[in-house]
Amino acid sequence: MELSQALEHANAFVLPGFFSDDVALTSERQHNEDAIRTLWDAWAAAPAGEEPFSFDLVRDLADRNRTVCDLYGANRLRNEAPSTLARKLSDADLVRGVAALQHRLPNEVATIAGPTLDGLNVAYVDAPVSGTIVGVDIETTDRDPSRGYIVNVGLAFMTLAPGARPFNSFSGYCGVPPMYEEKGIPLERIHHVTWKDVANKKPFREDVKVQRALLAALSAVPFMAHNAAFEDSWFMLHLNGYAEARKAGRVVPIDTRDICRRVDPDTRTLPHESRPASLESWARRRGTLSKGENEVHLGLDDVYLMLDTVLAEFVERNMLTQS
Repeated sequence: MELSQALEHANAFVLPGFFSDDVALTSERQHNEDAIRTLWDAWAAAPAGEEPFSFDLVRDLADRNRTVCDLYGANRLRNEAPSTLARKLSDADLVRGVAALQHRLPNEVATIAGPTLDGLNVAYVDAPVSGTIVGVDIETTDRDPSRGYIVNVGLAFMTLAPGARPFNSFSGYCGVPPMYEEKGIPLERIHHVTWKDVANKKPFREDVKVQRALLAALSAVPFMAHNAAFEDSWFMLHLNGYAEARKAGRVVPIDTRDICRRVDPDTRTLPHESRPASLESWARRRGTLSKGENEVHLGLDDVYLMLDTVLAEFVERNMLTQS
């Protein structure tokens, strides 16, 4: 889709409730998602301060698309490939994450990592890590942030030091459209969030207080998430001001899954089918999750597990600043 077409589509006055059949709903969703991707890429490519439109236009179109997906049926989209979910953080993001942990310039890390990041595993242990980070985990009703809703948010801060414990934690549920009281919360079998949990709760997109607090936390210190590209993609389309802060360099995501894959030597020897870089497998190896326990898959619980595990890995590899 051309940028002019995407702008025209995004600015068109549309009432999704008037789409009466699957063909119309499918066509509208596909046009929405094509336009979202085109607008997103154009906005990201423009120099800071010279964007041809506000990113609000992209977020608003994603809101409109969720209504279309609700009408079509969330469960029917389960096998559709995500159109707005990044598979991984960019190489530049990974380098910036290491630099933030080590309090040095990204070009220093990039020199060690090399042009294809083959040496990023060396860069991770080349200098000690320290400082405060915030761990984040969200639970959602879909993989694609333009199709589903955030139903649970968990975060906690932690100082990277031996024996450190998370502090200033937050956990909250977020509402979804009333239709899901009868239909059930999508992906409930994974995150175990039920209608009882989200009933009478404000939807994430409408909760101004939570949005402001979350953006402030993510802008204050680097944030960690296991597969941070997931949280990053969702915040781009759900968290007001996030895309703008991210582009300005005020938000620095750090992927603990990448830390696991590059720093823990076990991930290179264990069979692929054992998912050695999953949070659950990694936590069992580091002793932060016993053999009889399972990952909870709920915001704050997973944040605590992630923070404990990454700290245990840093201790194991002697990566922390020595006092």
